[in-house]
Amino acid sequence: MNILHISDLHFGPPYVPAVGDSLLQIAHQLPIDVIVVSGDLTQRAKREQFVAAKEFLDQLPERPMIVVPGNHDVPLYRVGERLANPHELYRECISPELNSVTKVDGAVIVALDSTAPRTAISNGRLHPGQLEFCRAGFADAAPDAARIVVAHHHFAPAPDYLRDQTMPGAKRAMSKFIELGVEMVLGGHLHRAYIGNSLDFYPGNHRDRGIVIVQCGTTTSRRGRGREREKNSFNLIEMDAHMFHITHYLYFDEDNGFAPFSRYLFPRPGRRFVDPMIPEETT
Repeated sequence: MNILHISDLHFGPPYVPAVGDSLLQIAHQLPIDVIVVSGDLTQRAKREQFVAAKEFLDQLPERPMIVVPGNHDVPLYRVGERLANPHELYRECISPELNSVTKVDGAVIVALDSTAPRTAISNGRLHPGQLEFCRAGFADAAPDAARIVVAHHHFAPAPDYLRDQTMPGAKRAMSKFIELGVEMVLGGHLHRAYIGNSLDFYPGNHRDRGIVIVQCGTTTSRRGRGREREKNSFNLIEMDAHMFHITHYLYFDEDNGFAPFSRYLFPRPGRRFVDPMIPEETT
């Protein structure tokens, strides 16, 4: 199973049409089974921005699509709307569901709305009820199915100089995910990519069961940060019975298109990694 992971489209002034066109082109060339959009489809949660984002998503390959809202998908300055019905336009234009469970061949993907428009407009929150929703979503997952969580806000700090604050309660959520056998968490918000393991920042209660962390940069806007300042990126996650293969793509102006920039391999929990460079009889 292959997942196209895009994030932080930011339709509105920061959106870059040429980069969006390039993404649509390469998306139809890649072997994709599922599409994940981890939030911030718009810049200021305006109707015309949601409409443009929906038109864009409709041009992607016709595959199962998992979408979660980001903090930019709720009104910031329209305070009355943010307090009374913050997801009204998102529900109308993008999806009526804020939390969802998607079952595909080989995986169960639980998407969680990490926005907190009334209490933490930027850093987000996950509530205990959402962790229970997550538990129920994985309750009947097949033993060999990959368990994947999607949220907009990050559970792990990026290992760089910007020192972003993580979501409050992130360690509690990660401990729960580990108990539930989650293998991978996908997110955005940071506007730069980070691909690593939860054990890099939080050992948790089961130090033999780290979770692969896959953060996506901003795929189509000018709002890249850190080493991806003014850059655009997405991830292609290829999964088989034993491994996660993650390819990080960057947009290159000189080529007017996306190209692979780095690649990561992670063995899935409980699976033995066989190095293809070493003959099987010697391992």
